[in-house]
Amino acid sequence: MGALPVFRWRLAPDGYATRRQLRALGLRPGGQEVAAQLERPRRRRGPLVAYLYRVDLAVPVRPMTPGRRAALERANRARRTCPKCRRDAGYVIPAALGCCVPCAYPDPRGPEGSTL
Repeated sequence: MGALPVFRWRLAPDGYATRRQLRALGLRPGGQEVAAQLERPRRRRGPLVAYLYRVDLAVPVRPMTPGRRAALERANRARRTCPKCRRDAGYVIPAALGCCVPCAYPDPRGPEGSTL
């Protein structure tokens, strides 16, 4: 494959779309190679780059099956469960902390908190 065609931001011809644009149309790249590149110039840094795919070669998104939905729910639950206290934190545990905020920063006054 040769060099990719490069288009300036907002000037890509019809028939090309980014992954997000394909997803909004209910499509996915489906194994096709990147067809073109979109560049948005920036000051003092390299340009922002977006890869484009051909819409005519895109295939429909696979439907969400009950098994896939259950697996996704389990994965998200695991991301919310604190490894120290084993409770559901209600949010995704930050990788930088490795545990929920109360476990990472315990209250020195104890679980009751302030006595004022």
